[in-house]
Amino acid sequence: MVRVLRHKAGQGSAFTRKYRVHRLVYTQAFQNIGDAIARETQIKGWARDKKLTLIRLHNPTWEDLAEGWGEPVPMQFKGKAGSSRWSE
Repeated sequence: MVRVLRHKAGQGSAFTRKYRVHRLVYTQAFQNIGDAIARETQIKGWARDKKLTLIRLHNPTWEDLAEGWGEPVPMQFKGKAGSSRWSE
C-alpha cells in the first residue's frame, strides 16, 4: 500500500515520475514476500502484449484499484443513540 501511495504522490521511481504512472490496474496477493517478488520479476520479463492481456482479463475497464487510498476516512459509530459502552 505504501508503494502505491508513493507512486500516486509522484515519489515513485524515475520511470513512474517521468511517465506519470499513478493508477493501479492489476494486483495479486501473496502470503510470502518471496513469492510476490518472484511473480513481479516474472511479469516484468513478459512482453508488453502479454502484460496487457493479463490486465484486460482481470480489470477490463482499467479501473484504478487504489482509488481513494490515502484519503481521510470519516469515523463512524454504531449503536443506540445516547448509549455509551463506557457509562456505568
